[in-house]
Amino acid sequence: MPFTAFEGTRQLASGDLTVVSETARQALARGAARVLILDDDTGAQLDLPAGAETDSPAPERPARGRPKLGVVAREVTLLPRHWEWLATQPGGASAALRRLVEEARRASQHTDQAREAQTAVYRAMSVLAGDLPGYEEALRALYARNDSRFDDLIADWPADVGAYIGRLAAAERQMRAPA
Repeated sequence: MPFTAFEGTRQLASGDLTVVSETARQALARGAARVLILDDDTGAQLDLPAGAETDSPAPERPARGRPKLGVVAREVTLLPRHWEWLATQPGGASAALRRLVEEARRASQHTDQAREAQTAVYRAMSVLAGDLPGYEEALRALYARNDSRFDDLIADWPADVGAYIGRLAAAERQMRAPA
């Protein structure tokens, strides 16, 4: 998973988290006021601990059900006619629901990936460009999928910010392209 560090509007590093976080720490040590690290896949900002090792998590209680298979029990609310239909399915209600979910996941996989890529662009824009001129218009263009307008609006942003947002937007465009 690639990461990118910024000091203000200047890109410091991009690549593996170990390298990027070390570059960020060096920038902070030499007096940088603020360094941001972004996950390129999600656009989310990372908060790295300030050098101290984190405590190990408390051991979890054994879960009920089939935890080795990754089965998680949760409540599902359905209408009586849905329960009646599920009761007639081979393997029972749980097996039928798993089949339906898997079919839906496969059918919407491309759309889901495109939406996640668009959200990554939005998150990165919010963090890096929220105060820049044309930010709101660029967001509108992003969600309207008006690529030429989006590119025009981010062209005047600081070079590193515009290039980074443009790279994420290019990945988003590829995700939404027909397969």
